[in-house]
Amino acid sequence: MLLSPAPGQSRMQCMRGAPSFNSCLAATALTVLSLLAGCARQDALDRIRADGELVVVSRNSPTTYFLDRQEPTGFEYALANLLAEELGVELRLEPAFDLLEIFERLSRDEADVAAAGLTLTAQRAARYPHTASYQQLTPQVVYVAGTYRPRDIADMADMSIVVLAGSSHADALQDLRDTRYPGLSWREVHAADTMELLELLNDGEVELAIIDSNEFAVQQSLYPRVKAAFDLGAEQDMVWYLAPGADNARLAGYIDDFIERLAAEGTLERLQDIHFGHAKGTDRIASHTFMLKMRRSLPPYRRLIEQIAREYKMEWQLLAAIAYQESHWDPQAESPTGVRGMMMLTLPTARELGVTNRLDPVQSLRGGARYFKNMKRRLPADIYEPDRTWMALAAYNIGMGHLEDARVLTERRGGDPHLWSDVMENLPLLQKSKYYKTLRYGYARGMEAATYVQNIRHYYNILSWQEIPDQQVEPPERMADYLPGAMTELELRAL
Repeated sequence: MLLSPAPGQSRMQCMRGAPSFNSCLAATALTVLSLLAGCARQDALDRIRADGELVVVSRNSPTTYFLDRQEPTGFEYALANLLAEELGVELRLEPAFDLLEIFERLSRDEADVAAAGLTLTAQRAARYPHTASYQQLTPQVVYVAGTYRPRDIADMADMSIVVLAGSSHADALQDLRDTRYPGLSWREVHAADTMELLELLNDGEVELAIIDSNEFAVQQSLYPRVKAAFDLGAEQDMVWYLAPGADNARLAGYIDDFIERLAAEGTLERLQDIHFGHAKGTDRIASHTFMLKMRRSLPPYRRLIEQIAREYKMEWQLLAAIAYQESHWDPQAESPTGVRGMMMLTLPTARELGVTNRLDPVQSLRGGARYFKNMKRRLPADIYEPDRTWMALAAYNIGMGHLEDARVLTERRGGDPHLWSDVMENLPLLQKSKYYKTLRYGYARGMEAATYVQNIRHYYNILSWQEIPDQQVEPPERMADYLPGAMTELELRAL
């Protein structure tokens, strides 16, 4: 191997005499080490731990990250927060305002990870390192019921279509147009949330939108007239992407192990249930009715519900969701079995709670809130949120004794009696003699109780999501939007 000369020396000088050779060798070694040090990239995992901060870029949407009563929440946020806790660092989550911005921030090394409900594509994988898959989804073509429904890609020619700019759907449409369907055209919307696409579709401004199945399942309740026409391709993997300029091989491996462990422990499934479980089995017509009632029947009672919720340290959206499930916000409601009022209290329960007039919305709401809080207080201390709330709702509907039977049955059958998802699965068995004969309180309409809780979860989420647009961080204004193009750099600095 030939030695490169140190600065100021020729290669021939480096080959002469021992003293010269040794000094050349030392100088050359220093030069090589200096170059190696300059070229080496710091290990991303070590840097995150040294900085004490994990920087994650995500989208502001109901399925990823949003502020709920000024507190961050969302599936991607919860998953990233668990990773930060395991690393022993703080999580700094930065919202991006469209998909293109997410990848731009990664390219500029402004974030360690993009956790934003992003699918794995060949184009993205060629540029950005990624983690193992943690969820699957299917791209879907959606339309408004009552309008023309395309059955395949060929039917989409000459129809107005919207997709998110920078999305895998835009890439898929481009491939389809280049290869088989030259008549395809579409419009790309610069946004982070598919809610904007559904708004355009729902308002009749476009005929079709392409969104992922998980986002459609969660947000369809807000747009009950929108339906899936067909799947645009096969199921796809959802992954996190990493900054391409960083040495993140160890970080990627660490996250892969983290995801694998969460999946094996059941934590990943539990997070998915917490954030998406309410959408399972929801009825489209019921969602449409709820949206109408929310606009027409809720406003006269909203301030009252908010006030009573504050009194009982509840979220007003939860109290409103319970009241809707009970009576559709009708203070004069009455059932054939004799329960009455906005919270549909039985006469014995009303007496126990001190409610003298069940048709008075103030008394009814206070009585219902007090009864719910009593159920929640009586649950074992080792049932934690949000499972504690869902089980309290089940007890509100079916009674604490039957809920305890369902928990006993859950444990017998190998489930976890502290998790709502496991207890919910076993509640319907209270209607089967094979099971209820072995339990203390016997037969109960367990399926009804499970549906009751899932409906309330569904309504609660719709009410919460209605406030997301008001709580979103506004994108920064660009200087070019309001400054004359003729301004010089000096003038700009003076502003």
